[in-house]
Parts: sequence; C-alpha cells; structure tokens
Amino acid sequence: MPSTASPTRPATGPNKGPAPAAASLSPRARGRARSAPRAKAPADLVGSLTPHLYQPTAQRPLRAKMRHLLAETEVLPHAHAWAQLTFSLNGVCRLSTEDGTFIVPPSRAVWVPAGMAHSITVVEDANLHTLYLHQLIAPASAPWQRCVVIEVSELMRALVRQLDTLPDPLPPSAADSARLTGAPEEGTASAREALITPLLCDELQRAPQIRMGVPLPVAGQGDKRLRALCEAVLRSPGERATLAQWSASVGASERTVARLFRDELGLSYQQWRQQVTLAHALPLLARGLPVSQVASASGYASESAFSAMFRAAMGQAPRHFSGKHRPSA
Repeated sequence: MPSTASPTRPATGPNKGPAPAAASLSPRARGRARSAPRAKAPADLVGSLTPHLYQPTAQRPLRAKMRHLLAETEVLPHAHAWAQLTFSLNGVCRLSTEDGTFIVPPSRAVWVPAGMAHSITVVEDANLHTLYLHQLIAPASAPWQRCVVIEVSELMRALVRQLDTLPDPLPPSAADSARLTGAPEEGTASAREALITPLLCDELQRAPQIRMGVPLPVAGQGDKRLRALCEAVLRSPGERATLAQWSASVGASERTVARLFRDELGLSYQQWRQQVTLAHALPLLARGLPVSQVASASGYASESAFSAMFRAAMGQAPRHFSGKHRPSA
C-alpha cells in the first residue's frame, strides 16, 4: 500500500522515489491488508474505566481519576454526558474518536466534549489522568465542541496532582482511609477541591491549543473518497506515494482531493500529512526506537530532515519524547 509521506515535500524531506499507487493493488489484496490480524495482541482490553463512579455534579463539578495502565492496553469506545480532559504524567497514549486520532505525550492533554464516543490506546506504560467537568464549568465556546489538544503547564500538572481521585461511592476499605485523610464525603467537595477547581478551569482556558490531532472526515458525511483516502494513508505509514497516486486510488483527481482537504478538514494535504507523521512517530519514539529508525519508518530520507520537521512542529527535538531519555514523573 502507499504511504503517508508527503508527495510535495521539499528536497530536505522524505525520499520522493516512485511507489506503487493503492490503485495498483487488487481489491482482494486490499481486503486482505485491511483484515490482517494485528501483529501483537493488546496487553489488556478494558471497558470504560468506570466513569460513572466519578460523575461530576453541581456540588462537585470537577472530578479526577487516575489509573496506571500498561503499554498496549486498549480502552474500548465509550461516551458519557460530561466533558473530559485526558493526559498522563508519564507515558504516551492515543485517543481516537470518529473525527480523528490524537497522540498525547506527557506535555500535552486532549479535551473530549460531552457525548463524544472515544477510545484510548496506551502506547507506553502510563499513569493516565482523567478530569471530568460538569457543564457548569466546562468551556462552552466553539473550539471546545470538538477535540482539542492543549499544552499542560506546570501549574496545571501540580493542581491535578492535588485532586482527590477516590471513586463515588467509596468502597468500604477506602472510606476508612478517607476519614483519616480528610477526603470529601460522598457527593460533596472538600474545601481544598473547591479552591482548586476554579483555578484549574482558568488554567485550562488559558492553555495554548496545539494542532496535534489527525482529523478525519465525519463518517457518513462529506465526500466518501476523502474518508477512504485518509483511512488508507493512516494504515500505511511506511511507503512513499504522491497525492496524485492516492487520489487515483479513490477515483478522484489530485485537484479534487486537495480541495476536499481544505473544505472538509481545514488543512492542506501537506499539513494533514505532517500530523500523520507526528502521530506515527511519537509512539515509536516513546518505545525507545532510535531517531534514525523512526525517521526511516516515517518516510524520511535522513534523520536530520525528520528532526528539523519534528522540532518545528513540536518545539522540541525527537529525543525529548524518547522513552529512553524522558524522566519519569
């Protein structure tokens, strides 16, 4: 299959040698590729991690949850009636919705609006933190009605660490501990939590938003050719095909597909392709692969070209996100 590499990247980018277009594969071959079993089974397949035990209310509008999850754990798709913010103090996770996929390293967090179905894959062992926000305090402006990736400040990180993460209702064993530690009774917020909540919400509103997701056309809406092309690109991050080849594989012209990217996703193909590269590269870096290997797997001819793109997009060198170099929380 073709790859995610940009066909119009300058000479410092990936190789631009010829690659077979998706159209050159028979439908049967494409079907086999789509249905092929994953090379490695997930470490664990879990449900929705009991969000109902942390439901925010008018009395406790901000709830916090923390779970340590092993790499390759997959949280099944689920939705709930309140918004959430997900990040890990260490490790990397991937959050996916029908509209796209979002890679979340420790310095980032992803916002999921109320009612949006989502799943999570843990790329690297992670202490996964989730904040649930009642509609009374959740941001309501237009950008927050879709998934948003934000920068996690040191203040936000410190505030999250201070939030109570006991479920509601408290298990008997935890209830005794809560009385000893001064944790809030069921249904009420402690004085400390009541002070943290508005400050943390203000910090959330101030956080810089970062284009790190890989948006997808909404299923069942828009042009089906664009959706098919995007899904095919995401399945094949190692080969090098041009936009013209990708367009031909879905029965459209290059000009038509370029217009569809702008109209439906608000990005050029090159911008979208860069997001795909980052989404592909970050998990590989988190697993400790050498930058040179990650660059090659991402379609780049040289490590220096890949590093230059990565630094421009992320503000830091690839090695900063390596599981071998990043300090634990």
